[in-house]
Amino acid sequence: MAAPSGGVNCEEFTEFQELLKVMRTIDDRIVHELNTTVPTASFAGKIDASQTCKQLYESLMAAHASRVIKNCIAQTSEVVKNLREEREKNLDDLTLLKQLRKEQTKLKWMQSELNVEEVVNDRSWKVFNERCQIHFKPPKNE
Repeated sequence: MAAPSGGVNCEEFTEFQELLKVMRTIDDRIVHELNTTVPTASFAGKIDASQTCKQLYESLMAAHASRVIKNCIAQTSEVVKNLREEREKNLDDLTLLKQLRKEQTKLKWMQSELNVEEVVNDRSWKVFNERCQIHFKPPKNE
């Protein structure tokens, strides 16, 4: 089973989770980033807030697009489906049953990570919009 683009290993959940943690760094630091780069009214003339917000917007878009949680879920779902089919043909194979349970558990964990991802993304965009809405308007087609 090949890893999806970007070198993400969907087979090992701990590696997958560690990679997500690294990829979510921008989301974890967005408040700090906005506080240090988007000026308050008193410093508005010293920094180009529209350019700063545009760059942050592009960084957020790229970071969110690079996460392949849905690809890993689809890949793991396919593995679970195949294991179920094999299991139906060979009900006595306990090794197969153990492998199926392991993959089902991993799939549930990945689906939980997808829920976390949605919350993280929503929070990041909310904070971004609160601070950048007067400085930068994202393109309508994205």
